[in-house]
Amino acid sequence: MPQIPEKIHELTVGQLAARSGAAVSALHFYESKGLISSRRTPGNQRRYSRDTLRRVAFVRAAQRVGIPLATIREALAQLPEERTPTREDWARLSETWRAELEERIKQLNRLRDHLTDCIGCGCLSLDTCILSNPDDTFGERQSGSRLLVERKPQSRTGTRPGPEPRPADRYS
Repeated sequence: MPQIPEKIHELTVGQLAARSGAAVSALHFYESKGLISSRRTPGNQRRYSRDTLRRVAFVRAAQRVGIPLATIREALAQLPEERTPTREDWARLSETWRAELEERIKQLNRLRDHLTDCIGCGCLSLDTCILSNPDDTFGERQSGSRLLVERKPQSRTGTRPGPEPRPADRYS
């Protein structure tokens, strides 16, 4: 991994990509979503402060555990500007996600535990499938092993409405 001398206070996008392991396109995307920021040189080149390395590491770690980008952006907005975030900053932010992650882990464990049952039955029956039909919610409305398309109500004349016109038919 290339080392950046201490005297360099700003990084080019290439340096940031090399040090963070993120692709340049990912860094541009993060910037467009407000996750990181840069300043522009007179030649319109991006320059990132050194603390952006930690911000990128935080974004990537949060993404790996499934935190949505909007939530990551909200968390990063709480961090101080112009200083490298501390371990305490990260601990405080990540603690707010703990309950959400625990719930996700429970859901994934349930999925894992019941996946074998569904593969074993071979039909993914909506009558008994805990994955497709938890608590038999579809059984209260209809029977069968697949969802039926609900039909539109009949018009006052007793006839069903015809099919939707295709986009080309609307303008001809």
